[in-house]
Amino acid sequence: MNLGELLMGDQMMNSPYRFRVNVNESIYLCTTHPLTKHDVDFLKKMTREMYQVNILLDTLPVRRYLNQHGMSFRWNRFPVGYYFSSIGEDSFFYSFSIGEGSYYIVNHLKFRVLIHKHEPFEKGQATAFEIVGFEVSPCSIKHDLKRVEKALVYSNDIGPITCPVGVELEKAQIIEEGQKVSFSYEVEFVKSDLRWSSWWDPYLKMEGSEVHSYSIINSAITVLFLMGVISRIFIRNMRERAGYQTVNSDKEAQPAKLSDEILTSKIGYSNSFNGPRLEKLLCVMVGSGIQIMGTAIITVTFAALGFISPASRGSLLVGIITFYLFLGILGGFVGVYLWKVIKGTSEGWKSISWSIASGFPGIVIAIHSVLNYVLWHQNSTGAIPLFVHLEIFSLWLGILVPLTLLGGYLGAQAEDLKCPNVVQWIPKKAGASTLLVWFLALGVGTLPFGTIFIELFYILSSLFLGRYYYSYGFLLMVLLLLIIICVLASMIVTYMSLRAEDSGWWWKAFWASGSVGAYVFLYCASYLIYDLQGLSGPESVVIYLGYSVILATLTILAGGSVGFLGSFYWVKVLSTSKEIISFSKTFNELIPRCIRSSAA
Repeated sequence: MNLGELLMGDQMMNSPYRFRVNVNESIYLCTTHPLTKHDVDFLKKMTREMYQVNILLDTLPVRRYLNQHGMSFRWNRFPVGYYFSSIGEDSFFYSFSIGEGSYYIVNHLKFRVLIHKHEPFEKGQATAFEIVGFEVSPCSIKHDLKRVEKALVYSNDIGPITCPVGVELEKAQIIEEGQKVSFSYEVEFVKSDLRWSSWWDPYLKMEGSEVHSYSIINSAITVLFLMGVISRIFIRNMRERAGYQTVNSDKEAQPAKLSDEILTSKIGYSNSFNGPRLEKLLCVMVGSGIQIMGTAIITVTFAALGFISPASRGSLLVGIITFYLFLGILGGFVGVYLWKVIKGTSEGWKSISWSIASGFPGIVIAIHSVLNYVLWHQNSTGAIPLFVHLEIFSLWLGILVPLTLLGGYLGAQAEDLKCPNVVQWIPKKAGASTLLVWFLALGVGTLPFGTIFIELFYILSSLFLGRYYYSYGFLLMVLLLLIIICVLASMIVTYMSLRAEDSGWWWKAFWASGSVGAYVFLYCASYLIYDLQGLSGPESVVIYLGYSVILATLTILAGGSVGFLGSFYWVKVLSTSKEIISFSKTFNELIPRCIRSSAA
């Protein structure tokens, strides 16, 4: 087992089912002792909470096809038991409503193995068969105990078995105290034209392609709208420049024709490079976010190109961990370089690099440790053993920390950013309240969330409803649109902040796009309430919410970092282009550090 399988809790064990190639047969397995009250309560609990059974054959998960209420469903697992409501609805085969009724155990499985005949390359070689499909039809059947108790284990003399149809409850095996349960299965081999190279295609068949397409079109329209807003901002600024007299900001130049009663003084974009509050925290969050976003882009790109196959269990998670470790050099470089731009010196770069290497990983490890304790307390096979924790610690200390420090060193040695040192003056009315800008920054996160919530629904469904997510092509396009929308949204909020004569736009630019993480968490909570109704017990809810917090945190960091860097570059370009915004009268107090240093 690789690291990805261990972290996902995928521990495979041999099942009691035995197949003989091209031999169709019905097999008797065993008969239990009379069920005790504890057994009955346990089986009813597993049925009520919709526990599912996973079986693999030659790495292929079993497939179950279900037609209910005029709809067709595909599952990669089958339930432990069924519930029949006393209301009289046809909910025997699958029911999401639990109330007064009877419980029936799945004790017979009809396996259907699809094989492709492989012709021998040379004469004399035996004919080989390739397994290209694995399906199951589970049912509950009440065996004739007098007949099956005389049969031996793995005997095939129990005759043909017919599963109950509809609501033939008298033929199903009820879960009651004192009842004996006999287990059996049958296997049928069916020749198929499907080649081994395409054996995963039925599992990766994309559902709802129209929905994905509409989501991308909606995101593209949002991008066009935001680009229109940005264009309007540029046009407005150019009109303002044409409407007022501009004087160079040297020692002898003074603002011309200013009315102290109506107009306030204005400063160029260069004054927006005053450092923010909590600058160290900002640098750490931006560095960590760029590392996460880079990991997402590379992983999704590799998956879209087919380099990450679901046939290799755990390969996706292994790829994510590998890319994240090696992109520590990028996170360290960006965080330290931003620190250098704000402070004007590279002093303290080691502290920044160390915080980037231990900040977000520390949060993830802390939350995961708590959730792992909950799993261990519940005797779950998903609990991670101690040696896996030691392996993760070794990867962090041996790879991530050195690479992040290397990136920080490169950032400290990089060429200094040339700050703008030309300021122009124009009169302008006072800007809007900065409090309103904060409300705008937190509310504009709905724009990038609207880009990803469709894909987020499919991803959550694949994790909790037994489906494979393989729409990586759509996901890559959505990810690129998400980056563009985050940048444009942050640019608009930054402009509004600067119009409000607030040089502390840094955090607003970060949270304008980073606030999408808060909406992601709210969506995960609503998904828990409305789509995971069968998820019962406080332990299950705690585990789900814990992973939702991790997802929301990485979304905040990734979205906020790309939005901030886009706004930072935008402000720098405008300042060097001598674009104009408002500033307060106290120009000498607000003049940035980079201008003072250049004058010295």
